Amino acid sequence: MRTEIRSAIPSDAREIAECLRILGYGTSEQLVLRRIDEFSSSETDIILVAQSCDTSTLLGVVSAHALPLFHAEGWLVRLTSLAVSGKYHGQGVGRLLVAAAEDWAWSVGAQRVEVTSGDHRSSAHAFYQAIGYTLDERRFIKRAAIAKSYDS
Repeated sequence: MRTEIRSAIPSDAREIAECLRILGYGTSEQLVLRRIDEFSSSETDIILVAQSCDTSTLLGVVSAHALPLFHAEGWLVRLTSLAVSGKYHGQGVGRLLVAAAEDWAWSVGAQRVEVTSGDHRSSAHAFYQAIGYTLDERRFIKRAAIAKSYDS
């Protein structure tokens, strides 16, 4: 299957939302459309899609965000989403999307690329390890609803 990686455009919003729904996110087409619009002029955000050259079908999406490091030169790039349409799993689409996001990361001066994957996504963990990512550190999160309960 011939695949093209390109920047997301507004007409991709429905198919991107569907890819994200497959992962269990309740991402609406309207939110995707808004993010495509917001990120289109951003130097620190990117949304890339994989599209079949033969059928123009959207196969998957990756998004990334660059953050300047405070304690060292350079940037940290975080993959903020990666979703491949179910019938295209195992066909190299995810690898192509991550490679394209990494190319962008290195071009903006990233010192490292990181991704967070839920504990229940063992196949995703295996995928990331197969493409060179290693388990490192721990991440602690405080959600807004919980933070507000501590403020009272």
